[in-house]
Amino acid sequence: MRILVFGATGPSGKCLVEQALAAGHIVTAFARNPDKITTRHERLKIAKGDIQDAASIDAAMAGQEAVLSVLGVRKLGKNSILSEGTKSILESMKRNGIRRFICMTSLEVGDSKGQSPWYFRWIILPFLLRRVFEDKEIQEQYIRQSGLDWVIARPAMLTNGPHTGVYQHWIGPEPKNVSHKISRADSVDFMLKQLTASEFLGKAAGLSY
Repeated sequence: MRILVFGATGPSGKCLVEQALAAGHIVTAFARNPDKITTRHERLKIAKGDIQDAASIDAAMAGQEAVLSVLGVRKLGKNSILSEGTKSILESMKRNGIRRFICMTSLEVGDSKGQSPWYFRWIILPFLLRRVFEDKEIQEQYIRQSGLDWVIARPAMLTNGPHTGVYQHWIGPEPKNVSHKISRADSVDFMLKQLTASEFLGKAAGLSY
């Protein structure tokens, strides 16, 4: 499948690109700084662009069959980078007739509030990440309102652990015995499976070990 990856230069994006190539997909990695993508493969194309530039998004979008986003943000103050960037991606998908959109956000967004450890909910989130998560809320709203075939992946705390392929995923209340962590590699494993699956279409799934 021909897929376009946003957030390809981040740690989750690198895992996503590598796994997508290993699975046989034809991958376009969208990057503001292409030099940050060190992977080289005959089925990998690098598209230079900016998520705030609609023309560069359209140029990368042409001919794709699905879009995956693992966009992140380093700015902790008030900003709309994730939400406005996602909105631009969704609009470009509609212009180019592409339906399948799979996006990584986080637990504690939407109806998953209360599913993270107490120290994250009461210390890290309000004092460090409040503005980021406010924008993630808007980001998910844009996705839900898009009318596209979307899946939202909400991982617990991300680690740099191995790709195991063994993890929990759920809709609604979290299951018992959740560890509140999952590797980036297993999170993107779930995302890639949604390229052809229909179980989670139009839903947001929690992910954890």
